[in-house]
This record gives sequence, structure tokens and C-alpha cells, in this order.
Amino acid sequence: MEMTYEERLRFMYQLCQAQTGAMGIQSEAQAVEAFANVEIEDAIHYLASFLTFKAIQSADRHPAEELENDFDMLGVYQCFGLMVYAFLFMPLTQEGLHPDYDRAQITIGKTLFDGLSPEMLAEIIESGFHKFKLIAEAESEHWQEYRENLDKVTISYMIATTDDDSPHSAEEVLPLFGQLLSQLCEAFTAD
Repeated sequence: MEMTYEERLRFMYQLCQAQTGAMGIQSEAQAVEAFANVEIEDAIHYLASFLTFKAIQSADRHPAEELENDFDMLGVYQCFGLMVYAFLFMPLTQEGLHPDYDRAQITIGKTLFDGLSPEMLAEIIESGFHKFKLIAEAESEHWQEYRENLDKVTISYMIATTDDDSPHSAEEVLPLFGQLLSQLCEAFTAD
């Protein structure tokens, strides 16, 4: 049976939650109900945060140290999360849905940087959104290619996670997020 894009998002959301233990132990009926009732926007927020966290791990980045030594790098992580959100949401615009970037950036920021003061969080969110807009509006070949690559990796991860016939496993695709995050970090370190 072929899944719709929205069903794949919901399924990937549940699989990622199960991977982190966020769902707890559920019966099959509870899992089916959760699948049917999750707000798609909430699922995408979670997935963008999850994939950004995995990218940070894969890139061997250390946000706690960067909080002290390279605060602006936290804005790069925020930007990356917002870009993943945008690419996950984009196919839903064909169904008439519209991304809520204001809500997304706050939710992603609070998820990635839980425990920081509201002032620091606001600064990270603002910095991340500024970087996001710069990359989204950039016409240079480098940034166009970067956006295409992140879009492809995001969709590849979704297929790897939700399709048994995928040529790649989710574990094979995850390090690509780390590589793309590293490229983004390098680009903003060079500035």
C-alpha cells in the first residue's frame, strides 16, 4: 500500500519518537490513535528538531561549549533546523497548507536550546532566522546547491525511514545531515 506524504510524515514522526523513547510503551491501539491524531505541524517541528539534533551529534559539534566560546554557532543550528522544517513542510503547500515559520522557529529553538534564558533563546532564534532568510534568498550557485542537497537528504531520510524498499537505511542517511551542518557551520565561521 502506497503512503501519502502526510502519512509518511506521521509514520516518521512516530518512528523517531520511538527511537528517542519519547512515546513510552504503547499498545497497538494507542499507536494507531496517536498516528491519526498528531497535528502535522507538530510532527514536522519534532522531526526538524530531531534531525538537527542528530546532525549536531553526527558533526561532532558541542553546543554547550559553543554557548561559552562561539555563541553565534547556536544560531547556525537554529537556521539548520528551520531549513529542515521548510523542506519537510514544502510538499504540503501543494495541499493548500502554509508553514508557520514564527511558531516553527520558537518551537525548534525551545527544543534545541531547552534551559537557556528567554533572552538568550530570543537572540538565537533571531540570529537563526536571519541566516535562514539569507540562505533562502541567496542566488549564488553555492547556496542553491546547498538548498538542493539538504532537500534531497531530508527526503532521502524520510524514504529510508518509512519505506522497506529504500535503497538506503536511515542510519546511512543520518551522517549526511551532519556533513551538511558542518558545511553550514564552516560558511558562517568564514564570514
